[in-house]
Amino acid sequence: MMKFELYTEESDDRPIYITGNFNNWNPKDFNYQLKQLDPQRYYIEIDDQVLPSAIEYKFTKGGWENVELDKYGSITPNRKANKSLGKTSNIVEKWRLNWGPFKDEYFPIAEIISEEFYIPQLDRYRKVWALLPYDYYFSNKNYPVLYLQDAQNLFNEGSGYGNWEIDKKLSILAEYGRGDVIVVAIEHGSEERIKEYIFDNDHVAHGSEGKKYIRFITDTLKPFVDENYRTKKDRDNTGIGGSSLGALISLYSGFLYPEVYSKLLIFSPSLWVEPNNNFPMMNFRTPFTTKIYLYGGAQEGSKMVKRIRIFEEYLKKWEEKKLFDFEFKTSINPEGTHNEFYWSQEFPRAIEWLFYDNTENPVEVKPQQKSIKN
Repeated sequence: MMKFELYTEESDDRPIYITGNFNNWNPKDFNYQLKQLDPQRYYIEIDDQVLPSAIEYKFTKGGWENVELDKYGSITPNRKANKSLGKTSNIVEKWRLNWGPFKDEYFPIAEIISEEFYIPQLDRYRKVWALLPYDYYFSNKNYPVLYLQDAQNLFNEGSGYGNWEIDKKLSILAEYGRGDVIVVAIEHGSEERIKEYIFDNDHVAHGSEGKKYIRFITDTLKPFVDENYRTKKDRDNTGIGGSSLGALISLYSGFLYPEVYSKLLIFSPSLWVEPNNNFPMMNFRTPFTTKIYLYGGAQEGSKMVKRIRIFEEYLKKWEEKKLFDFEFKTSINPEGTHNEFYWSQEFPRAIEWLFYDNTENPVEVKPQQKSIKN
């Protein structure tokens, strides 16, 4: 047995786990929960047979959003030890709490593209934002773009429902070297929201306008963004997403325009609108590869997870028919309810998987050099 001892002065009610190259970097593996000796001291003994000779590991409080930090609140490199030692002693000085603390120097630049962006397809106006990487005006890089619905609930304080805090989450991603994404956030149309986010279902929305709304983002807004910002215009670098009905209209966008969007961020989709999964599918001779990040909370109602699982099966069937080439990842939070707090928690994981192909330890990234703004 190898013994891992831990001392930490920051104590709270969260259990502590060890994760590493011996458990696929699972940050909340109950087989690797530490035992507590007192408020500051913990330990775990691990069978030698499951450990590689050169061990890499970290401590978490149940997720990468709650991982260990150094005394400055910065990323720590992976810990390393040789199994032959038999015992290792460790000190953790700080812990993340829901991805915090957040460093101001990595915050994205929030710009209003237009207070009243004209939507010719619907003959109305809408406020549209761009969240640019913190170093956008100091670099000459071109960036991938993610179009998100419901901008009112994404990053502005004072939203009636809370918000995803994507500005804070993008700052965390930038700190980890994963922040090179432009987010274009489109405000919903208040009383027009349901009509605009329903594709073609007049039982739910009388006069559904989703087809026109999708054309607005694809045919009007995207060309404007590509002309006025340093974007990577190709499909491999373009995504769309949202939550609830915003997730549903984003699915339609990806299915109708696979030549435009290759990445779909789908949180708690309102699949009840399409219980038979009758999405419009187009037959391509060469299927486009489309990445879909599906998230749902087990506490969102009895049918949310069930509908997501059924939808997964449809994705597989459509693949078999050679209609699409899907790569999808499903994340179910057992505690998740239908609200912004849980979408906020999931956002960094979705960005990492969609744009950075990250499947392993998200914190095995070299800390960024000091910000150019310092």
